[in-house]
Amino acid sequence: MSERVLQALKDKFGDKVVATHSDFGDDTAVVDPSVWRAACEFLASDAKMAFDMCTDLCGVDYPDRTPRFEVVLHLYSISKRHRVRLKTRVGDEYGDDAVVDSVVDVWKGADWLERETYDMLGIVFRGHPDLRRILMYPEFEGHPLRKDYPADKTQPLVAYREEAEAGVPLGKLAPFGPDEGMSFGRRPPVGPTEN
Repeated sequence: MSERVLQALKDKFGDKVVATHSDFGDDTAVVDPSVWRAACEFLASDAKMAFDMCTDLCGVDYPDRTPRFEVVLHLYSISKRHRVRLKTRVGDEYGDDAVVDSVVDVWKGADWLERETYDMLGIVFRGHPDLRRILMYPEFEGHPLRKDYPADKTQPLVAYREEAEAGVPLGKLAPFGPDEGMSFGRRPPVGPTEN
């Protein structure tokens, strides 16, 4: 069934579908970034496609290729019981100009996935409602999943901030007591009894 999805994408977007394949049973279409959002809207809204579930969105770094990054979207249709992988390629050899349209208003579940891809690889999702780091702290420099990110890079230290300085409630807890921190308390482990 998913092969029909690939054909429907080719029929609708023509040469903007850069490539398709069905390697290992995974039906995949690679589209030009100019039709990324339109292809997503088509897959979500067309009655024959009915892709109502975004199961994953991520980025892949190919530092020896231009465009350098692939944005990979895995979709599933609950009613039609078919799946497809949609990709697009963005960014120059340095990772600049890695910009693609956000699909958060097509699938709400793409929200945190786009933020993670932005945080880890630096791919910008144009039109995202809240595009900021989600795993790294705001002062973190660089994008740690890029293949050229130095593993021994020293990051800036961030001074302790009170709630007033941070501008948001931090909800910090007092230090743990001697019997706190584990739901079962700090008791010695229970082993087998000797007979």
